[in-house]
Amino acid sequence: MTQNVTYSDKPWLKHYQPGVPEVPKYEDLCLPDFLDRTAARFPNKMALNFQGFKLTYKQLKDMVGRFAACLHGFGIRKGDAVAILLPNVIPCVAAYYAIHRLGAIAVMNNPLYSDRELHHQLNDSGSKVLITVDLLANRMIDLRPRTKVKQIVITSIGDYLPFPKNLLFPLVAKKQGLAAVVKPAEEVYRWKDLIAKTPPQYPAVKLTFEDVAMYQYTGGTTGVSKGAILTHGNLSKNVQQVAAWFPHVDHDNTTMGALPFFHVFGLTGVMNLAVYYGWGIIMVPKPQPPQLIEAIKKTKPSFAALVPTMYIGILQHPEVGSVDMSSIDNMFSGSAPLPVEVIREFEERTKGIIVEGYGLTESSPVTHINPCGEGSLRKVGSIGIPICDTEGRIVDLNDGKTDVPVGETGELLIRGPQVMRGYLNRPEATAEALADGWLHTGDIAKMDEDGYFYIIDRKKDMVISGGYNIYPRDIEEIYFEHPKVVEATAIGIPHPTRGESVKVFIVLKEDVTATQEEMIAYCEDKLAKYKWPTEIEFRKELPKTNVGKVLRKELRDEELKKRAK
Repeated sequence: MTQNVTYSDKPWLKHYQPGVPEVPKYEDLCLPDFLDRTAARFPNKMALNFQGFKLTYKQLKDMVGRFAACLHGFGIRKGDAVAILLPNVIPCVAAYYAIHRLGAIAVMNNPLYSDRELHHQLNDSGSKVLITVDLLANRMIDLRPRTKVKQIVITSIGDYLPFPKNLLFPLVAKKQGLAAVVKPAEEVYRWKDLIAKTPPQYPAVKLTFEDVAMYQYTGGTTGVSKGAILTHGNLSKNVQQVAAWFPHVDHDNTTMGALPFFHVFGLTGVMNLAVYYGWGIIMVPKPQPPQLIEAIKKTKPSFAALVPTMYIGILQHPEVGSVDMSSIDNMFSGSAPLPVEVIREFEERTKGIIVEGYGLTESSPVTHINPCGEGSLRKVGSIGIPICDTEGRIVDLNDGKTDVPVGETGELLIRGPQVMRGYLNRPEATAEALADGWLHTGDIAKMDEDGYFYIIDRKKDMVISGGYNIYPRDIEEIYFEHPKVVEATAIGIPHPTRGESVKVFIVLKEDVTATQEEMIAYCEDKLAKYKWPTEIEFRKELPKTNVGKVLRKELRDEELKKRAK
């Protein structure tokens, strides 16, 4: 039967649940327009809940307007880049929407990144203003002279806390590592001071779907992160595509804000989707099992978009048996496969189902979701089917063009309105990724006769650890700088809680010695902590092809066989 099915037939359409259109009737509205509409419809509804401090949509819109006026006062105009380096705190959401209000370009950065990584992204994006947290402020003040950043705006974890936490925070914050003293420096401002003294008066800027909204950075096999250029059309349409997939969603939902907003999955799947619907966001700046359990216990969210590590961590927490999770009726999982036994146990503890999906930074990110709703066919282990107005196909790994037969493996290609314009400052990488009008994902996959897609392997050798993407070349570049190292190759190895961790194979120079501990410690000031290898193996040589390319697959196969014994 598979021989009679082709990708152009779009066999997935027959599995759309009732009410889900093949192509949504898109509203010509950008993200700030969604915030305006929601604030008008639900002015007094809770928008953000941070540790019990609640901000309504009316208050959020006011804060956005005030910070937009601040940015305009700094000289930010349409097309200028503004960087955000924050965990999931209230100013992160307000700053993001304020940047868009002016037609400026948001650049989201991971607070766990090293100065080396941030230096590249700030310079590549040309960011002119940086919003960060006091814990990182001194590092950023020192880094600023080597970038185009002029003003730095600082917030604190303690800026928005309810009584009596707001009174206790200054007494315990420094001891617990939750606050820091910021050294004096010019053009460094406090977020709360700016918001308090600046009225929400800023020039109106007309936005179109063609305008650039973000430079969203993604890793790469070259060792240098690339900025995916996402337009307002990309972001708005992806939110509307996801919303169309859930036609019967309740506007009174509250959602877990545990996925980092600096990651495109959390950005679209939580923050922007919540603003579109008018949901309340339960912000979890440190999404570890104790904090996730506490948030579920206290706030009773109805929607949860998490990565597999978070689901696993919750189930393994000793308190999980005493926590009522029945309020959660919609759950979404992405970034890595979720074990079947985890899906079953989590669904037993809630009244909903976990819907697995797929996406990439380059596609804003959502492209595939398993069907949900009564009577829908969900295939566990599959990333699902292409969402509304999205096409997928599998092509030959060698030529990247020829469709392989349905059921066979090849590279996954995607086409849809959520696909990026290209990579910032990288025309060759853009041409390669968007060849023939299709996004070449680099993932090896297959499609079955029903139109369900399955990820088989990662062509780009990416490692996914705790929901974070790690690119081996990033780590190898660091080790190639070590004076004792001749060669280094990084691979992903199984990890009991994080899904994967990094192992590095190192060839040392002649007549030198090193230890595993020494080599792991070498990364501490050069890479984000989640990228640090957990294992180092020293070898005299690495397996290679006849043209000198290291055979990562052979190393991975060796590791899997070793661990299977």
